[in-house]
Amino acid sequence: MIVRLAVIGVGHMGRFHAQKAKALRDEGVELVAVVDTDIERARSVASELGVVAADDLEKVASGLDAVIVAVPTVHHAEVVGEALESGLDVLVEKPIAATLAEAEKLLAQARETGRVVEVGHLEWFNAAMRKAAERIHRPLFVESHRLGPFPDRSTDVDVVRDLMIHDLDLIQRVVGAEPERIEAIGVPVITERVDIANARLTFASGCVANVTASRVSPQPLRKIRFFQADGYLSIDLLEREVVLAERGPPDDEGRRQVSLDRMAIDRADALEAQLRSFRDAVRTRGAGEGAADHGLAALRSALRVVEAMPALEPLS
Repeated sequence: MIVRLAVIGVGHMGRFHAQKAKALRDEGVELVAVVDTDIERARSVASELGVVAADDLEKVASGLDAVIVAVPTVHHAEVVGEALESGLDVLVEKPIAATLAEAEKLLAQARETGRVVEVGHLEWFNAAMRKAAERIHRPLFVESHRLGPFPDRSTDVDVVRDLMIHDLDLIQRVVGAEPERIEAIGVPVITERVDIANARLTFASGCVANVTASRVSPQPLRKIRFFQADGYLSIDLLEREVVLAERGPPDDEGRRQVSLDRMAIDRADALEAQLRSFRDAVRTRGAGEGAADHGLAALRSALRVVEAMPALEPLS
């Protein structure tokens, strides 16, 4: 089965999605159209990729099986809802929606219509994370830092739903649960929303996670470390590198050593891996690795992080 799809919203991320979809033509994905309310932008991307441009999904929906939604978060509920009503499967950029109520409504609509909804939590498809996940078992402590300069996009939400939600998703997938308790602090720096945040998550298993996100840092950094009984894994998601530190055998004097192993990584493209997963979910009608339940859980925890923060003082 060839999955015929369109990308809705061809700004920064949407254009990347469209390019990757076009590149997978020989792997059962056919990019049919790009859709954007800015028709000139749609035409520009469509011309580059040799597909149809439209300013409304309704104009191209009849020729599609699925869509990728990459519009601003505040419009996710409306656009995903329209796609589901049109009988289409959906891959939507994270977060799944702006509010929990909107997300739950979309999932209910997907169940009622029998459609597939997946959420673009791209870091789960990062080659370094996938390699490290093979060696993580019962982590006791997690520390993550996701920092970067102020963006020219995604400012319709706070830094928790913009950046921290990536690491909340990763941690919850690995631990296998949502946190029991959350403590958090957040600071607005440039916008009226939180631009720097830190959260401490405590899980029923006893695992504790310290999670920091900033969108006002001069240099980008995306690192996460999982500590477990026999050592730890340090994952650089930006450079796609993993270092495994684990307890080695005792030396001649009975002292245990720590061995460091820089793991070999197949530097596969995360966006292509995510699209292949979505393609397979559309074909099999099953829940893929980007299943909406993970997206809902990540959003739920992100909103709990925001709720746990002391009230913000307005910027002067």
